[in-house]
Amino acid sequence: MRTSSNPAFRNLPTSPGGYARFGDAPAGLGGAFGGGPDGPMGTAGVADRPLTVDDVVQKTALNAVITIGVGVAAAILLSPILGILGFIVGLVVSLIIIFKQSTSPALVLTYSVSQGLALGTITGFLEASSNNYAGIGFQAIVGVVGVFIGMLVVYKTGAIRVTPRLTKMVIGAAIGVVVLMLVNLVVSFFTTGGIGLRDGGPLAIIFSLVCIAVGAFMLLLDFDQADQAVKAGVPAKFAWYLAFGFMTTLVWLYIEILRLLSYFRGD
Repeated sequence: MRTSSNPAFRNLPTSPGGYARFGDAPAGLGGAFGGGPDGPMGTAGVADRPLTVDDVVQKTALNAVITIGVGVAAAILLSPILGILGFIVGLVVSLIIIFKQSTSPALVLTYSVSQGLALGTITGFLEASSNNYAGIGFQAIVGVVGVFIGMLVVYKTGAIRVTPRLTKMVIGAAIGVVVLMLVNLVVSFFTTGGIGLRDGGPLAIIFSLVCIAVGAFMLLLDFDQADQAVKAGVPAKFAWYLAFGFMTTLVWLYIEILRLLSYFRGD
């Protein structure tokens, strides 16, 4: 399986050397993988059966809906405390999931709820700050959905093939973007506007477009990683882990699209 730019998708168990594929069951397990002396197919528990595309789609959709729903509520409540709490909890939970390679539904759902609180609070305060920003949150969501569908079509049609070289390029670009963000943040402590990557000017617009492009290609790599996981026959419980990976990319895209829209709709 290829290495993804998304840290949440790294080191998933694979076959060979990991979990068996359909039809590759070892002796004595024929019943659990397609019939045989041990019993009919489907006797294995849900956690033991191989992952399917539906598993990934359902878990990802559930988490996305939860994040949006909580985000709408947070935008209405406009509580800074809830927003800060969401950021902190989201960061801690994401680190736990990534480093422990956790497939816990509770942790993944907690991450989605926390991101909803954080992003909803930011969006709510942005919309409340000026009439120019009315409806910007909905537009950002539409933008994310558009990028998601577009990259899915690109992946399924093979218009852009995910190769080891492309993977390395996307990872390198993502690291570069994050480094520039950190540099801009540090410089902003000493000079107004930092190095101009987030001040709403022409350079900031270009940088946001680059960030969105990197996020889109990260999404492309995530599609491939999920596809490889399904083909490798990893256990169905890893659908939660994959859903978490998709959510981290979608959150990245939402933030960058929201920021770009704010540049064009600002005073």
